[in-house]
Amino acid sequence: MRNRRLGRGFTVLALTLLALPAVPGTALAEPTYPFRDPHLPVSARVDDLLGRLTQDEKISMLHQYQPAIPRLGIGLFKTGTEALHGVAWSTDIDNNGAVVKARGTVFPQPVGMASTWNTDLIRQVGSAVGDEARGYHAQNPRVWGLNLWAPVVNLLRDPRWGRNEEGYSEDPMLTAAISTAYGSGMTGGDPDHLKSAPTLKHYLAYNNEVRRDVTSSNVPPRVLNEYDRAAFKPAIAADAATGVMASYNLVNGRPATVDPDLTTVVRGWTDQPLLNVTDAWAPNNLIGSQGYYATLPEGNAAIVKAGLNSFITDDTNAQPTVTAIKQALATGLLTEGDIDARIRETLNVRFRLGEFDPGGGRFGGITPDVINSPEHQRLARQAAGEAMVLLKNTRQALPLDPARTRKVAVLGPLADTLYSDWYGGDLPYEVTALDGIRERLGDSASVSGLDGADRIALKDPATGRYVTATGTTDADPVAATGAGAELAAQFDVVDWGQDVVTLRNAANGRYLGYNWGPFVTRDEQPNGWYVQQQFKLEPQADGAVALRYVGYETKESWFGPDRYVTVGDDGALKLGASTAAEATHFSREVVSSGIDRAVAAAKAADTAVLVVGSNPFINGREAHDRTSTALSAGQSALVKAVAAANPRTVVVLQSSYPVTIASEQERVPAVVWTTHAGAETGHAVADVLFGDRNPSGRLTQTWYRSDSQLPPDLLEYDIISSGQTYLYNRAKPLYPFGHGLSYTRFRYGQLRTGAHSVAADGTIAVSVDVTNAGARAGSEVVQLYTHQRTSRDKTPIRQLKAFQRVQVAPGQTRTVTLRLPAADLAHWDVTRSRWVVESSTYDLMVGASAQDIRARAAVRVRGETIPARDLSRPTRAENFDRYAGVRLVDETKVRGTAVGATAAGQWISFDGSALRPGARTFTASVARAGAGAGAVEVRLGSPTGRLLGTATVPSTGDDYRYVSTSTKLAGAAGKQDVYLVFDSALRVADFSIR
Repeated sequence: MRNRRLGRGFTVLALTLLALPAVPGTALAEPTYPFRDPHLPVSARVDDLLGRLTQDEKISMLHQYQPAIPRLGIGLFKTGTEALHGVAWSTDIDNNGAVVKARGTVFPQPVGMASTWNTDLIRQVGSAVGDEARGYHAQNPRVWGLNLWAPVVNLLRDPRWGRNEEGYSEDPMLTAAISTAYGSGMTGGDPDHLKSAPTLKHYLAYNNEVRRDVTSSNVPPRVLNEYDRAAFKPAIAADAATGVMASYNLVNGRPATVDPDLTTVVRGWTDQPLLNVTDAWAPNNLIGSQGYYATLPEGNAAIVKAGLNSFITDDTNAQPTVTAIKQALATGLLTEGDIDARIRETLNVRFRLGEFDPGGGRFGGITPDVINSPEHQRLARQAAGEAMVLLKNTRQALPLDPARTRKVAVLGPLADTLYSDWYGGDLPYEVTALDGIRERLGDSASVSGLDGADRIALKDPATGRYVTATGTTDADPVAATGAGAELAAQFDVVDWGQDVVTLRNAANGRYLGYNWGPFVTRDEQPNGWYVQQQFKLEPQADGAVALRYVGYETKESWFGPDRYVTVGDDGALKLGASTAAEATHFSREVVSSGIDRAVAAAKAADTAVLVVGSNPFINGREAHDRTSTALSAGQSALVKAVAAANPRTVVVLQSSYPVTIASEQERVPAVVWTTHAGAETGHAVADVLFGDRNPSGRLTQTWYRSDSQLPPDLLEYDIISSGQTYLYNRAKPLYPFGHGLSYTRFRYGQLRTGAHSVAADGTIAVSVDVTNAGARAGSEVVQLYTHQRTSRDKTPIRQLKAFQRVQVAPGQTRTVTLRLPAADLAHWDVTRSRWVVESSTYDLMVGASAQDIRARAAVRVRGETIPARDLSRPTRAENFDRYAGVRLVDETKVRGTAVGATAAGQWISFDGSALRPGARTFTASVARAGAGAGAVEVRLGSPTGRLLGTATVPSTGDDYRYVSTSTKLAGAAGKQDVYLVFDSALRVADFSIR
């Protein structure tokens, strides 16, 4: 039994005795307060400390930077160190909140880590990250806090989401398994003693960056429960996380920052106190961009009551939060009890972190020696290797034979470069693909490297002068002053897609960037929040090019109209034109063709390894979604040319998201995918290409053939009605969910089940023999999918329910047994707002991917039959079966979800409803902010079916002011599909037909 449960018997008298002053003359430096006694239950220690805090001190603890309390010997506590795939960065309160980057072990991006399908490995990675967080904390606890903001649990339903790299999978079960493993490693696996305190991001239904603070995710109850919540619950329930971060978006009309789930649903998943946090500056959005509350005291009070403990806002300045909270207390919007509840939860986490224990508690002895330790480097190499997915392998192209592969051309924009991302730390060292292959083959082999970029010079025709770099600092402006196309006037052009390019100076290797003016060649890589190293070279009718600046700040509303580069009289480059016609038209002189050089190198090589893909700072990231998942035109042309020059070309595709490479992959015999995998990327690439590691990674997302297989609108969150992800999408993908090849072959036997029928509270044991039919040892990921043959509701085409990695030696057969509780077959019943296991036959499918099913069986589950809807009872409008046009909206600002119509003809349906004989009255709770009256039609069978009656919806003047309306209905009885059809903008919270 956990210590906190033991504290219930402690009395006030006992605590008072423990708090008596120390005997004069003892060596104690401070009073022996009970909260410092590690032998007491955590709950008793929290109670003692909370009782000693003044109201002002408690209020101060609501901000991200919880100040020191010297009179009690309490130091600064800060929420938030980024640790998505290694300790990444934090902020320094002593330097105005400046970002401080870590330089420790960087593991593969999360979408890559999940591709290992190896929870044991991910738990080790999480443990290493927790160790390094402790190591940094030992260096400087004022910068490096132990409340870690990771992992990201948002589901990867659409690969166009700019933050795809941060998540794990489009599947909730796999996401839950990986996040639980990572979080368990970070916590140390002891609920009473935390190595670190991970926070799950971002609650909830957050998959878009465009207008992310003002868009509302429309999430019907089934999607909410079966998909979005399902990804978050397991890690919280397993004590693998100590809280969640609220997302920026709105969910069904209500800002996630004040989502009542945070104090009800989420806290109901565990009996441990949680420390929930806002996202950065989100409290201010409530009264700013979202306009949800009129004043900061109102908004802050709502945040506290909704269940958030830490306000991440105003950088290091806590005063606005403190002032607003005090005003909320003074005006009755909050009570001190409301604040006590949040601080009690925060203190619980701080105690479990060992802050008030001698020596920092169980994990307090971890030193900075763990940072980037040899052990962690080895683990990073293993993780990078296991994350790689062999997408295609024909003509025995892979693995390469090192004895026969003596001349290799390593080509492409990522051949000799490793890119970081916003939530990754600085790499302490770099092993590129070129490095790894050279090391693997040794000095006797010939390994060359080329990036395949065109090298160009830009000349101002008006002066005949060339755009030239003058240095690598902010004081060295780039200007059109060069007399000739010398090395400093040459730039390597890399195409990242949608015509966006980077320009790397040939003389100093630095990237051309805007830097708010002047233009400079300062940066070793594209980086920063606004990523100011992005340009477009736009061809003009006169044969010249206009240089358009497309750094990310140009997408902001405050950026001015001038986006095009002009040359001043002194040769200085500046943004001086709003159109290409007004811009300087540069002559684009090709010094050398990247494709020509790459083709020549490929022709001269035994094998060409072509490393192409994405740049995490350019091809979508936080605040920027993708408009396409296609490989850039320039890189696609490089693949085509090199593959034609050397048929033994293999592609290593490095990206943070699925790429639509249908035509590119047809041209080469083998394709390996890797995410941006950290410092050990090159070693891992070489390990896989030369067969030192048999690839075992599996895709965690569907790879589509083209963008046309995705919904037209990225903001479509209802995966069920819109048919998204492998669960509901019937289009033939390029590579299916779970796909990944091996250098050996695995043969599956027949699927065996313990019984042909099972009760809803029973367990299905599924066994299959897996034989390695090849000559190499390898790991197979055995995946169990289910399909419900009959249901009242639309159910997934197939759904992952269990998986197991199994290592199999050549010729060996291993039996894999997966246990499936029948309860895991439940789905959300909208008619009764609860989980239900329906009586049905369920297909059990085991295989190597969602579409590579090797063995099947079926089992009959004795569950229940969902009864016909009883509309005589109050029925929540949100629990419709189907809909058209309407949006889910906030019933009140505090709780509840209603249906909001915005135009005539929109409707919701309630299928299979049992209308009682004599049911003649429709009654509904409705609101209408607009002037005049609206109407709700009650129809049968279809939106244009038989009209039973029309209820008038009067103007209530406010979306949140509801009134009851009713109307008499024509006679109808029996089982019917009932439609509510709306004539205008109005809201319906609930209704009944009696």
